[in-house]
This record gives sequence, C-alpha cells and structure tokens, in this order.
Amino acid sequence: MKRGLKILGIVIGVLIVILVAVPFFIDANSFRPKLESELSDALGRQVKVGNLSLSLLSGSVTAADISIADDPVFSKTPFVQAKSLKVGVQLIPLIFSKTLNVTELTLNQPAISLVHSQNGEKWNFSSLGNKNAAEAKPATSGGSASSNPNFSVAELNVTNGRLTVSRANSSQQPRVYDKVDIEVRNLSLTNSFPFKMTASLPAGGTLKLEGNAGPIDANNTALTPLQAKVKVQQMNLAASGFIDPASGIAGIADFDGTVASDGRDAKTSGTLKAEKLQVVQKGSPAGKPVELHYSVTHNLAKEEGTLNTGEIAMGKAEAHLSGTYDAHGATTHVNMKLNGQGMPVDDLETMLPAVGVVLPPKSQLKGGTLAMQFSITGPVDKLVTTGTVKLENSALAGFSLGSQMSAISALAGKGTGEKDTTIKNFSADVHVAPEGTRADNIDLVVPSLGTVTGAGTVSPSNALAFKMKADNIPFLITGTTSDPKFLPDVKGMAGSMLNDALSGKPGQNNPLGGLSGMFKKKPK
Repeated sequence: MKRGLKILGIVIGVLIVILVAVPFFIDANSFRPKLESELSDALGRQVKVGNLSLSLLSGSVTAADISIADDPVFSKTPFVQAKSLKVGVQLIPLIFSKTLNVTELTLNQPAISLVHSQNGEKWNFSSLGNKNAAEAKPATSGGSASSNPNFSVAELNVTNGRLTVSRANSSQQPRVYDKVDIEVRNLSLTNSFPFKMTASLPAGGTLKLEGNAGPIDANNTALTPLQAKVKVQQMNLAASGFIDPASGIAGIADFDGTVASDGRDAKTSGTLKAEKLQVVQKGSPAGKPVELHYSVTHNLAKEEGTLNTGEIAMGKAEAHLSGTYDAHGATTHVNMKLNGQGMPVDDLETMLPAVGVVLPPKSQLKGGTLAMQFSITGPVDKLVTTGTVKLENSALAGFSLGSQMSAISALAGKGTGEKDTTIKNFSADVHVAPEGTRADNIDLVVPSLGTVTGAGTVSPSNALAFKMKADNIPFLITGTTSDPKFLPDVKGMAGSMLNDALSGKPGQNNPLGGLSGMFKKKPK
C-alpha cells in the first residue's frame, strides 16, 4: 500500500514537472501568426494579437491585447479593441504536434464601436466574415456562410465590454452601453447557435437578450436571422437609442417582448410600461404610468416598418395607434393614425402635460369622456398633427369661465357664482405643427354662458390669440394657456351691430332698420 502511494506521488510529481516545464519548451508566440491568420480569415478583417502566454493548467493561450480592424469605408481605427484575449485550445495536439485547435475565445473588457451609415443602409459590422464584401453575392434567406465556412468555436464570451453606437457624419452624441457580457455556444458560420447578452443602458437601466442567431449572412452580417426574448428594465427613453431623440419622447420604461428576424424583416412585439412619460419636446412628465402593447414589422434593408398594433392604455382610457415609419435617414419620418373613443377624462387628465397641454393654475379637468381622431405625419422633430377632438359632460375644476369673462359687460353676471366651469360638450378641429397650434370650428356649450364658438391659435410659447363669440357677442382670448385674458372685441361688436342694423331683422331694436329699408326696392 505504501509502495503504491509512493508510485502515485511520483507520477503526480512528474506530471507537475511536465506542466511547469512544457511552457518553457513551447513558445506560445510561435502560434501568433496562425491565430491571427485564422481569426482574420474568419472575420474578413485584419486581426492583431499581442504577446501570447501558455497556461497548461487552464488549457489556454492568452494574448495581452487584441484589435480587429474596422470596415475602411467607415473608419481606419479598430472596430474592436480588448485588453486581453483568452484562447482555449486542445492540449494533446498542442503538446505533441504543435497544432493549434481553438475551442474557446474570451474577450476581456473590449471596446466595440458600432457605426450606422449616414443613409441608414449599412453598419460597419455588415461586412464582417467576408473578405471580399464588394464581390459578395446577394444574400438569400438564411444567408450562406462567410469566407471560412469551416470556422467554429465551442464557446465565445465577451466580458465587461463597452459598446458605442453612433451614426456616421451625425451631430448626435454616440450612445454607450457598459458592462456588456455576451455568451455564445457552438458558434458556427453555417448553423444557428444560442446566445445570451446583458448590458447596462445609457443613462441607466439594463438590457437582457436571449435566443438563437444564424446562420451568418455572408453578404451582410446585420441581416443574420435572429429569434430572441428581450427584457429591459428602467430604460431612459430619451437616451436609450431605441427611440429617435428628435421626437421629444422621454420617460423611464420597462419592456418585455420578443424579436424574430428572417434576415429580411424583423418582427417585434411586446409590452412597454412607461412612467413620467413625455410625448412632445415642450411637454412635462405625465402623472400616471402609460402602457403600450404593440407589434411592428421592420424591413431591415430599407430601414422602414409598419406599426401593426399599438394599444395605448392610461387606466381605463385606451387609444389605438397604427401606421408606418421610415428610419433610413438622419431623422425618422412617420405616417400614423391615433384614434380614441369614449376615454374617461379622469384617467387622461394627468397625461395632458405630457402632450404639451397647459391648464390654468390649480385647475383640473374632471369627469366626462374624450374622443379624438388624429393623423400624425412628417419627421419626428417637425411633426404635423391634424384631426378632431370632442369632450362631453366634463368640468374644468378650479376655473370659472364666467368670472373670467365678467369684464365683458354684455356677459356680466353670467356664471360668476360658479367656482368651476361645467362643460356640456366641446369640439374643435385641431392642427398642431412646429409653428404652433390652430383650433377651428370651436363649439363649446357651457350651461351658465350658453354656446361659445370661434377659432384661434396657440403659439409655441403658449401665447393665445382667439376670436370667439358667446351668445353672438364677440370677444377675444389673449394671454397664455396658464393665464388667459378675456377681452371685449370692440371691433367685432361694432361690425356685428352694423351687420344687424343693415339687415333690418324683424323684432330687433334696430334704429337703422328703417334706414336700411329705404334702399329696398318697392314691390311692383
């Protein structure tokens, strides 16, 4: 027994000596040209690795640093730079025949730069895996493998990376994703392979992707088929990069959904829950959460898509959004329809600041329902919204329209005892553009005042310029949305009186009625 233990100890000692001694007889750097050649051949980009060191205990070769060249059309600086590259190898072929068989690749702390072309047609990684991208054949469904179809790796890992996303020749600030970890198993250029990805989003929040990708498209890597589950938490909408920042949309959101791409069209669907949502650039955060259930079909080559389903819920209030968009240029263009019927005002009231609607101080819409139907078109930074809005059986609490209009003598005393303004119904045709908002065909029925009609504009600074009539008495609304001023329309009154006088309407106390009759032809 003792003899057996001694033999075992000797064997273990010999193995340790071999493990310690072999690295001195095997120059790891002698494999550098082959490693660089194989990686360059697989990626279709020049790959440079630094000093190599061999570790038999872990069965790996480690490079001090690594760089992968960018597409020269985009940049002469590296596409990827990493502090170290760990290459897992098969030990037996390495020791006895000095053959380098790669089983694992791990990039540590890489800095990866993703650049979208100015016209939106390509990314700087689109030509990855293709030595002769300019001569590549058109991609087919489930694109064929790249220049080295036999390249495969059992494990590919990216740890603690930094991903920078930008658009060429754009004034927009690049978006930076930190703590990027990627795990790929059974990576092959000719077959589908599973992957996982996690990252910290710009301005906070986390992203998690898990699914399958491949085979790699030989003509355009960006068109590689993909199916994945997506989970995002605490995403800053304005800084995330998922929404065009020019739209003015902001808030903090969680997302849970899926994405499936066949290399031509990407279909994504899911639920987005947003807090402190802001819809327009001059808006302010909504007071309640907003939930969006949607499905989109996006054409990857044309960078345009269709919003098939868009159900927006704010409490019990629901609106439907649908249409198309074109994101291939520097600014996204949209052509959308927004429709909501019978929406409870109490659920919508806290959403008004988000769409830029400012009410007088300490006032609040209460009760009733709202219906709207709008078309939303143009670039997202210069949207034009047109349509109709109708409010029924509501009240503007904390604001007395009658008291505000007491300066108009003809309306003095009407509704002055009310603290709130009861609204039986309100309707208008609305046109919202960067130069301001215009409301036409206003029809407001306030029981204490009667019917109020007219039209006017709201400037981008919320200045009011309205010409209105109440009980056929003209008046003006000036000031701002937060501090409106109601003034007699003297010119309008004079014109109205003159028109009435000249019309000779029967039953009116019209001193000029007889005069106007003198000019009428007598019957024969």
